[in-house]
Amino acid sequence: MIAGDEDLSALNRKFRGKNDATDVLSFPPDDIAISFDRAAKQAPEMQHSVEIELRILMLHGLLHLSGMDHHTDNGAMARAELRWRKRLGLPTGLIERAIA
Repeated sequence: MIAGDEDLSALNRKFRGKNDATDVLSFPPDDIAISFDRAAKQAPEMQHSVEIELRILMLHGLLHLSGMDHHTDNGAMARAELRWRKRLGLPTGLIERAIA
């Protein structure tokens, strides 16, 4: 699902108890919600297109759906995200941004 900040904020509040919008949420077994508003804001900050930003967010969400969690996996998701970004020709991912 690609929606706006308002929808992502409602989902984030309902499922994570956080009262703000986020760029991507994953819902096992196979649903991803992405904020187009966040993608449109982040893309120029990262100096690439909204389409590229959406792809980065989709990859991050898919890795979460595969069971990975960058908060608890000692870098396994970061390494997987890096490998996939290289294969897909994508620039800096969400985990690298958070670390930097």
